[in-house]
Amino acid sequence: MSNNASPYIIEARDLVKKFNGFTAVDKISFKVKKGEIFAFLGPNGAGKTTTIKMLTTLLRPSDGSILINSYDPAKEQDKVRSSFGIVFQDQSIDEELTAWENMEFHAVLYGVSKVKRKAKIEKLLRFVGLWEKQKELVKKFSGGMRRRLEIARGLIHEPAILFLDEPTLGLDPQTRANIWDHIKSLNENKGMTVFFTTHYIEEAQKMAHQVSIIDHGKIIKRGTPEELITATNTQNLEEAFLELTGKEIRKEDSVQLDRMAIKRRVRR
Repeated sequence: MSNNASPYIIEARDLVKKFNGFTAVDKISFKVKKGEIFAFLGPNGAGKTTTIKMLTTLLRPSDGSILINSYDPAKEQDKVRSSFGIVFQDQSIDEELTAWENMEFHAVLYGVSKVKRKAKIEKLLRFVGLWEKQKELVKKFSGGMRRRLEIARGLIHEPAILFLDEPTLGLDPQTRANIWDHIKSLNENKGMTVFFTTHYIEEAQKMAHQVSIIDHGKIIKRGTPEELITATNTQNLEEAFLELTGKEIRKEDSVQLDRMAIKRRVRR
């Protein structure tokens, strides 16, 4: 049952996810306030993507509880899904469709009424600077254009939360800056909550109101970027991150664990 009086739009308590005896997420708890930009940082294999997939109903927790916009993903999946938009780490748009067709398909999927659909699509494509490209096939788009289209698509149903899993991975600095300008505008002008992961730690220092650092499936530190820098006696958030997680190269890959789990579910 929704209780919109809560100041928190995301609540995770004692969250656990295991894959064949391996604990990818180990009893983590955190809360995200409405209208907050929240960075979820960690090395490869730390549990970031696994956590996002539990928050967005793609994976069922092994233990613990979640509330998204005061709805329980285990019991109210449709209400949870209507509460968020998501930009995945891997591209999920259809390259054989035009920008407009991708937007329209997603609008239909999320039940956006036919009366409002056209105006919303136009507004969002203009917002991300793709209106002039609306009739072009996505396979002709650059990486930055595809990323902007994915963000626009994730906003078509006016979600309360935008999940971004490595939204600027592999993009040039100019495109990264442009995308973050769009995201910041949404947060400031619409009050949209943003939950994101990134390996570009300077993005988190610049954009995030709160940061949680996860390593080996456990949250090891949380605070504002300034609080984390002060607590580690470092000069910036990247140095603080390395101080907390170490400097060794990681071999684990949580994305592969997730893919293995999904393949097992498909075979069943």
